[in-house]
Amino acid sequence: MLELAGIIILGILAQWVAWKFKIPAILPLILIGLLVGPIAAEYFSEDGTKWIEPIWNGKKGLFPGDSLFYFVSLAISIILFEGGLTLKRSEIKNVGPVITKLITLGSAITFFGAGIVAHFVFGLSWDLSFLFSGLIIVTGPTVITPILRNIPLKKDISTVLKWEGILIDPIGALVAVLVFEFISVEGDSGFTKIALMEFGKIILFGTTFGFTFAHALAFSINKKLIPHYLLNVVTLSVVLLVFVASDTFAHESGLLAVVVMGMVLGNGKLESIKEILYFKESLSVLLISILFILLAANINMADLLLLYNWETAVLFLIVVFVIRPLGVFLSTTKSKLTINEKLFISWVGPRGIVAAGIASLFGSKLVKQGVEGAEYITPLVFMIVLGTVLLNATTARLFAKIVGVFLTKSDGILIVGASKVSRLLGHYLESNGRHVVLIDSNQTNIAKAKELGLEAISTDIYSNTLTDNIELNDVGYLMALTGNSGINKYAIDKFGEEFGENGSFRLVTREEMLDENNNPKEGLFSHTDDYNSLTEVTLKYPSIQEIVINDKAHYKSLIEITNTDKYIIPLFIKDKNAELKIISSYNTEVDEIGENWKLVYLGKPFDIEETEMK
Repeated sequence: MLELAGIIILGILAQWVAWKFKIPAILPLILIGLLVGPIAAEYFSEDGTKWIEPIWNGKKGLFPGDSLFYFVSLAISIILFEGGLTLKRSEIKNVGPVITKLITLGSAITFFGAGIVAHFVFGLSWDLSFLFSGLIIVTGPTVITPILRNIPLKKDISTVLKWEGILIDPIGALVAVLVFEFISVEGDSGFTKIALMEFGKIILFGTTFGFTFAHALAFSINKKLIPHYLLNVVTLSVVLLVFVASDTFAHESGLLAVVVMGMVLGNGKLESIKEILYFKESLSVLLISILFILLAANINMADLLLLYNWETAVLFLIVVFVIRPLGVFLSTTKSKLTINEKLFISWVGPRGIVAAGIASLFGSKLVKQGVEGAEYITPLVFMIVLGTVLLNATTARLFAKIVGVFLTKSDGILIVGASKVSRLLGHYLESNGRHVVLIDSNQTNIAKAKELGLEAISTDIYSNTLTDNIELNDVGYLMALTGNSGINKYAIDKFGEEFGENGSFRLVTREEMLDENNNPKEGLFSHTDDYNSLTEVTLKYPSIQEIVINDKAHYKSLIEITNTDKYIIPLFIKDKNAELKIISSYNTEVDEIGENWKLVYLGKPFDIEETEMK
């Protein structure tokens, strides 16, 4: 009981440390696992036993027989399902071909390249060499996200790395399964035919079970056949059912089935998708915390000493600095990505939980079967996992600056609320070259925003999902435009530091608007206009206008007109380079007015004669 409680406590502590120091949680988790496992047995235990023994050894241990690996398999299925839920088709319209090539051509290059290197450098058999290379194909969202979360990058780069990390997980798993089937089939007769038939069964049953059960679950939820309080646990049980059922018909097809199920649900019309996602995220954090400590603790010191040689370093260097860049550059030919962007994607390729989990599973099975050299599989994969995470966690930000993909200026704009006012502003800003993201919990508003071609996220402002979204790394402005003043203030307080480094703004409240002495510093546009004012003007004059500013005096006269005419609301100042400055209700003054500068405003056109007279 003490060991089990200790794993959970240490796991959550490691997650907190990772959050505090902005590093992937896998790093402290593996180190803790090694400390309480092989290191404790070697240096801190008189009888040579581990502080935490994952597998029952006759005296102590948490899991008897193969139970640990059954638990690992079920846990990975839940983690991959949660990853599938986050995959959105709309996010890959600009980089779809790149991602497709990365998970196909890139995977093939890694598979054959790493397999050949492992064979000639480490002396492994061809079978084990390609099992190793199949396992290290995967990158993994659990390690990619923490590394990139605090690096401001172009959206295309973040999207490529995010989708590659999630989609390549099941591909790497399937390739490893195919090689494992090759190794497990006895004799030469029918060797290739049997293995390929097994692979075909995996694809067939995995996609069929995933697609079918996803639609069945969505139908049951939308028709209110499942009570709300049972929603999350029923979903969890269905995920486990799909994994086990698919695995029963085709061994190791369950991983593909749960990813397909997650993707179908995530891209379908499911009202409760956010609740399911929040639950699965919390569950995934707990499972990852337990898994990495268990798997690292299960390694023996003798396994680690197998890697204490120069061949290990050579293998790592070739995989990271030769094979990964080769796969990326060949996969991104004729794409819109620049050389520097390709270099950065080549640099960032940390391996994660799926690689470690399946390596432990297959490595142990092959050792039990007496396959020569199988004892190298688990420690070699853990070496790649730990090495790539350490490298990327410590150097990714610096390397982004070196190759010039680090955004020194975060011009993206996050708009809280996707009402007609927000959609009108978002459309104008995007047409002027700004990256705009609208967020709202109202599905109708989100749908209308997407119809306009705007990037819109359905989310709850009180959740933490936004801070985990690596594709918002270029956002430097926050504009809270909802009709709820409490939500606007909450958004500024919660997300101002994260997304408003260049400015956080909100609409003034009715009370602030009526009190001239109560003008908040974060007030947006005008002290005489609140949400109701903007909505009224948008309904009557749903267009954004521009007028050339002659000089500072002319600008001041225009602002005076907007203060008296309720159907004209100032928004931005636009310079000759089309750079936009958000007008604050707190300070409408400007330091300078250049040639061909314009006032951008919402509402009816200015009366030219009136503006000239002023």
